[in-house]
Amino acid sequence: MGPQEVLGQTTRLASSSALLQVLFRAVTFALNAFALRYLSRELIGVVNVRLTLLYSTVVFLAREAFRRACLSGSAKRNWTKTINLLWLTVPLGVFWSVCLSLVWLHLLEVPDPSVVPHYQAGVVAFGLSAIIELLGEPFWVLAQAHLFVRLKVTKCLLTVVLVVLYPQWGLYIFCLAQLLYTIVLVLCYVTYFVTFLGSPEATKKSFPVARMKSLLPSLVEDETFVNWKEARLTWSFFKQSFLKQILTEGERYVMTFLNVLNFGDQGVYDIVNNLGSLVARFIFLPIEESFYVFFAKVLERGKSVKDQKKGDVAMAANVLESLLKLVLLTGLTVTVFGYAYSQLALDIYGGSTLSSGTGPDLFRCYSLYVLFLAVNGVTECFTFALMCKEEVDRYNFVMLALSFTFLCISYFLTHWHGSVGFILANCFNMGIRIAHSIHYIYAYFQESTYRPLMGLLPSPFLVLIYIISGVITGFSEVFFCCDKGWMARVIHVSMGALCFGTAIVTMFCTERKLIHFVRRQFLPRYLKKGS
Repeated sequence: MGPQEVLGQTTRLASSSALLQVLFRAVTFALNAFALRYLSRELIGVVNVRLTLLYSTVVFLAREAFRRACLSGSAKRNWTKTINLLWLTVPLGVFWSVCLSLVWLHLLEVPDPSVVPHYQAGVVAFGLSAIIELLGEPFWVLAQAHLFVRLKVTKCLLTVVLVVLYPQWGLYIFCLAQLLYTIVLVLCYVTYFVTFLGSPEATKKSFPVARMKSLLPSLVEDETFVNWKEARLTWSFFKQSFLKQILTEGERYVMTFLNVLNFGDQGVYDIVNNLGSLVARFIFLPIEESFYVFFAKVLERGKSVKDQKKGDVAMAANVLESLLKLVLLTGLTVTVFGYAYSQLALDIYGGSTLSSGTGPDLFRCYSLYVLFLAVNGVTECFTFALMCKEEVDRYNFVMLALSFTFLCISYFLTHWHGSVGFILANCFNMGIRIAHSIHYIYAYFQESTYRPLMGLLPSPFLVLIYIISGVITGFSEVFFCCDKGWMARVIHVSMGALCFGTAIVTMFCTERKLIHFVRRQFLPRYLKKGS
């Protein structure tokens, strides 16, 4: 598969993933809005923060390192050994699930049974669901390595139905939905590969696995059970993934282990956090995941830019520059317009529960945080795809120091400024990570004629339009939002729409290279799907 074909399929994967994320998040946020009105804030806090943290921690620690190691390098590998290595995620997941479930049951504060009953059953159910999901890991990696579109299912509809019909079940509703979600997810992967293997499409793609039996662990005659190079790389990524999980979910660990917020405040924070991460979830994350595969396949890990093929370097540099410009402008748009429309969005979404108190300030800070998320996702995507084992190990020490610093800053900023302190600490964390990745990218391309970091420099005229838009919408919020009636709100929204349209037109006029990249790589994928 040539670099151009890899790029085409990668953008198809990112486009499809983004579409799925839009649908998935739309249902999820509708559910959260419903839950906020009909369920207690304490129950939402326990499920969305405490139990979801248990589930995400087990899954992340058990599989993240394996994913990064097994998706790197050439497709010409012994897939039997790679599959054997991937199945080790299951016993590792069992270990983490048992250990962390004991911590969640016996060392952490237990919710008041009269407010949130069945907490123990919730811990068991979410820990078990993590193990079930890991059963599908070999299927997921094999699909990603060959650039298939991921399968998605959602548990939201079941949760809504049970909340309406059996509200007295409380936490049992979320336990049942979580278990059903993971079971159906794994069954979808198995069903897909049962249908795919042996088909003409599999033969056309020269798929390395011919039978379902080959997807199970098996011994390789006169050879080792796993590829030890991949295993050592996995260990390096595992040490890094442990630290990355602390950085990614740091505020939830602080909330869970240090009790800086009660369960009700945790519930409101989580809803605002999910609403604020809308763009990051359905645009930035699919791009990061898909183009990590692209960079890992086009450029060879551990080799300098001089040792790579010139055509591959040129393509990777151009794609990186365009991606940086794309996410930067998206992040700037969210930051500029999010500041003036945070209170209105929260009032429409969750009523006075969210739009009063610290909710608007929290959402405004998150709008800034989205900009950091945007740049960090793409820069780390490239950096992690190219780092050799020794560089990954060195970066682990940086992550260790950053993890400790982040947790300390989170704790003190939360005492100083409540839940807003979590967002400020995250901005600091992302800023340091971005600086490291930028330094790596600059050093990597220094011996070439390519400067992909120019993607972080938008047109000065476009920056001026963003500044003017921020000032106009800021004054509009003061005069027209949000307790002056619906007509004032319509005027406020109209002012924002006018400024947003001006920014988009300016973008089309000043960022022609980016527009060409999006039209050539992304839009054809959407148009084909719509036809």
